[in-house]
Amino acid sequence: MQHRERYSRQILFAPIGSVGQERICKAKVAIVGCGAIGASVCTLLARAGAGTLRVIDRDYVEASNLQRQVLFDEDDAHQSLPKAEAARRKLAAINSEVRVESHATDLTPRTVSLLEDADVVLDCTDNFETRYLINDFSVKTSQSWIYAAAVGSYAVTMNVLPGETACLACIFPEPPMGTFATCETAGILSSAANYVASVQVAEALKLLVGDRTHLRRTLLSLDLWTNERSEISASEPRADCRVCGERLFDHLEGKGHPQITLCGRNSVQIHERERPVDFKEMSSRLSPHGSVRYNEMVLKFWRDAYEMTLFRDGRAIIKGTTDPAVARSLYARFVGS
Repeated sequence: MQHRERYSRQILFAPIGSVGQERICKAKVAIVGCGAIGASVCTLLARAGAGTLRVIDRDYVEASNLQRQVLFDEDDAHQSLPKAEAARRKLAAINSEVRVESHATDLTPRTVSLLEDADVVLDCTDNFETRYLINDFSVKTSQSWIYAAAVGSYAVTMNVLPGETACLACIFPEPPMGTFATCETAGILSSAANYVASVQVAEALKLLVGDRTHLRRTLLSLDLWTNERSEISASEPRADCRVCGERLFDHLEGKGHPQITLCGRNSVQIHERERPVDFKEMSSRLSPHGSVRYNEMVLKFWRDAYEMTLFRDGRAIIKGTTDPAVARSLYARFVGS
């Protein structure tokens, strides 16, 4: 192994050792979401020597991220870099031995093939729609994945080992309904995101080195502020589960894929179809109607109370509304329908 000294302290940890480190260095990990949890997960895995990190994120860096998203800095926010690309650049400086694939896109039924051939999928997203999609794909392909979430001072995580443990739909047959805390309404402690990322990476390393006997088989939750802790057994699949029991993969088949309001901001994402965008031409079109700035990755357009961030593939994030109809109207008016 090259640069054995680099990982010497990890190799000294008996459950990993030299053989385990070799497996880690050959592993492929898909990380879905590179926000507060994902940024920490990427950092930890890069330093651990994970062979390939496939970072999938639809969002861009802004100043409000810097309090908790440890990979990014003020220059990334100033440039509005896509998080996946900013992560790739930062991780290359942390560990040049690790291959980082950046995908500045939304994970949808059309792009879910990005999870193929990964040894484990780590959920670092902010919505159940994407988690159910990951769950469908993983159950169908017998691919292990790890759910994680954090809001306020609360953190929760669960391993999903298809055929062995409960899947996400076993525990949550339906997405949470009604009002519940989000990063926008309750804020988030950086320590909560870092805590759950550390637990998630520890479980991922167990999987990568083949130590399945020590994998946790519970839904673990912890409030770092109140010190309340709970675990719910997830050791057995539920016989009547629509996904792992009945093998119905509605989310994978794209039934009812919605516009998604992003966590932590007043905005709606438009991802109805791909279209190549010429930023220079688009800037000329939009300049008479508002302020425009662009680089090789994104174009930003400001008009009245709205801010549009347009990506190369035609996807856009409309900030200033949570109404999909308003967002669609602005997109159609200025980008096209």
